[in-house]
Amino acid sequence: MTAPSTTQIALRRVALQDPGRLTRLSRKLGPTGIIAAAVLTVFVLAALLAPWLAPYDPDYPDLLAALSGPSAQHLLGADALGRDLLSRLMFGGRITLLGPTLVILIATVVGTVLALVAAWNRGRVDTVISWVLDVLFSVPGIVFALIAVAIFGPNLPTVVVGLSIGYIPYVARVVRGAALRERGMPYVQAAWLQGQSGVGISVKQILPNVQPIVVAQAVSSLGFAVIDLAAVSFLGLGVQPPTADLGLMVKSGFDSLLRGNATEAIVAGLAIVLIVWSITIVGDRLASNARSLR
Repeated sequence: MTAPSTTQIALRRVALQDPGRLTRLSRKLGPTGIIAAAVLTVFVLAALLAPWLAPYDPDYPDLLAALSGPSAQHLLGADALGRDLLSRLMFGGRITLLGPTLVILIATVVGTVLALVAAWNRGRVDTVISWVLDVLFSVPGIVFALIAVAIFGPNLPTVVVGLSIGYIPYVARVVRGAALRERGMPYVQAAWLQGQSGVGISVKQILPNVQPIVVAQAVSSLGFAVIDLAAVSFLGLGVQPPTADLGLMVKSGFDSLLRGNATEAIVAGLAIVLIVWSITIVGDRLASNARSLR
């Protein structure tokens, strides 16, 4: 028998390692978490591959198929203008996932920075930052989005920035509490005695230790951001027609519902529910594991 090649040995090592990684991941998520992760993966892949997988142009009207039910030509039916619902669902998922992701990304970066600054400096700095966070926390994020739309007009970037402001305290307050605990740990005092700066210690020492909590809080908040963005779109203050968006599809489907066709509202509403459910379950599992690491 010939000796195995280097490539074969490497593949065997990967094959041996992957089951362990999958086992650890399955234990963290649990059966429900695995299902939720699979559902979320399907929506993400459908959104990313929409230009290649969608059967029709999402904005192409076919008045002959208007308000038609599921068929071989339109698997989920068509809306009031004859646009294919499956295609609009796939393209609409891109905005429904991208917008909230940007909201949470901005809020997480700004909130984490504020939390680290407050935890390290404490005193007056911590008091001022905490006061600002309390003020922001008292106002729902969707209100900031509505204010931004009133000032700058209805569009996706405006809504994203407005919602981001509202989500900053949700991240900052959790990270601040974790960073304060790390601030009093011996390794931080040792780094300070070695002459490292506060910024260096916060970034290189404290941040890596609170990172699981940051990620868990970000994922947990993502589901709420999806709901808020869909609500703003439903009000007609976010993404504007004819762009495909799940919130707009619910609004359009509601108008069709009054004419006896509930397909679009049900399809878009169910998609939002499944996305929020899957994100919430995965976020809850990550948060539980993050709490166990404290």
